Amino acid sequence: MSLHLFNTLTRQVEPFAPLEPPRVTMYTCGPTVWNFAHIGNFRTFLFEDLLRRHLEWSGYDVFHIMNLTDVDDRVIKAAAAAGKRLAELTEPFVRAFFEDRDFLRIKPAHVYPRATQYMTAMITLVQRLLERGVAYRGEDGSVYLAIAKFPGYGRLSQLDRRQLKVGARVASDEYAKDDPRDFALWKKTDAVDEQVGAAWDAPFGRGRPGWHLECSAMSLAEIGERFGVQTLDLHCGAIDLIFPHHENEIAQSEAATGQPFARTWLHGAFLNVKGTKMSKRYGNFLTARDLQEQGVDAGTFRTLVYQTHYRQPLDYTDEALDAARKGSLRLGEFRERLENEDGRRRTGADAGDRLGDLARQLEADVRAALDDDLDSPNALARVFDFVRAANGELDRGAGGSGVAAALAVFDRVMGLFAVLPGGRQVAPELERWVHERLAARDRARKSKDFKEADRIRDELKARGVEIEDTPAGTRWRVV
Repeated sequence: MSLHLFNTLTRQVEPFAPLEPPRVTMYTCGPTVWNFAHIGNFRTFLFEDLLRRHLEWSGYDVFHIMNLTDVDDRVIKAAAAAGKRLAELTEPFVRAFFEDRDFLRIKPAHVYPRATQYMTAMITLVQRLLERGVAYRGEDGSVYLAIAKFPGYGRLSQLDRRQLKVGARVASDEYAKDDPRDFALWKKTDAVDEQVGAAWDAPFGRGRPGWHLECSAMSLAEIGERFGVQTLDLHCGAIDLIFPHHENEIAQSEAATGQPFARTWLHGAFLNVKGTKMSKRYGNFLTARDLQEQGVDAGTFRTLVYQTHYRQPLDYTDEALDAARKGSLRLGEFRERLENEDGRRRTGADAGDRLGDLARQLEADVRAALDDDLDSPNALARVFDFVRAANGELDRGAGGSGVAAALAVFDRVMGLFAVLPGGRQVAPELERWVHERLAARDRARKSKDFKEADRIRDELKARGVEIEDTPAGTRWRVV
């Protein structure tokens, strides 16, 4: 079947239909760079990474936009507390985010618009809303969007319109989930804003943008300038952004353009620690840097994430992490085995190209799983089934063209998930020594000197070399 995704706007799994295929415009809400992004944030970024990889694997031409929020209430508060200007505070966290992104093997977005660089687009959007009578200036000097003037308000979050507090206003970026009010598009500056450099001149008064305005202005500016459209194909983020952030984005964007803001909305569930959402607010967050310090490699974390469907909560536990590590290593070991078999060009009973048949079925199974609302747990299960079956064929002596075909397909599939453990370069001297010791161990086993064979195994282990005896011979790797 073709790609089907759960659209938050309709609460249904429906066929994915971009506006102008094969092009896909994809906007994902990025980090607020007042601090390090935590692994709960990266759980969301990883589901979006898999979505993009699958779209590209399926032949779509994806244009990916991810914003960097470098001005909002939290950024200003943090800059003021540190006695810094905005850029001085945020730049180190921007660099850290890119480093963490690369560590976790997330494909870079095509553009990373920063809010502070799109003030002209934001001011233009506010002006248009004022002209259309959907926005107004409050007595406090800020500009608000009148949600009563936008009849579709509440569709995404499924708010009951009777809950709307007509005429009531809220200036903060984040507010109570059950308290829909007119929200600030443009906030009149105060002394703290001026102190940190969060103030810009505009026809409707010197001020700064509200958080919700930023994403609309940046995304519309990017797709409008590049493609001449005002509708995104995909808009993604975590479920806590549905209201008020994404609901407000829809209101201000569609009120300004008269066009649907996004055709499909995707939202990922939280990563929980001991049953509680990971959050800076709760002080229970880990960063990608913490993972590295704890020896958790990218393949392990990606495996952990993709073993749970993106719309289901993910529990981060030591047990789950250990299982993910073992799974990632198993996949890495299998790929090494395929590569070694292919490198030797070993001929054997191809069993009717059984390995190639298994690999082609794997590709079809993974595609079908991901087409079904990005069902990564099912897709990974099919990968492990393939590894088990293919190892059995290799143990029985299968080789030849089937190995090359299996390796090619396996690499294509693994490129979607990028869950293999990081490769380790082995020094030629160590490799020669390992082969010498394995040959000596083989001689000892053939002469039934098992004590010597065990001693050599321990000798290898002391150098960080792990071995495994299989019907096809002894395999080794550095751990």
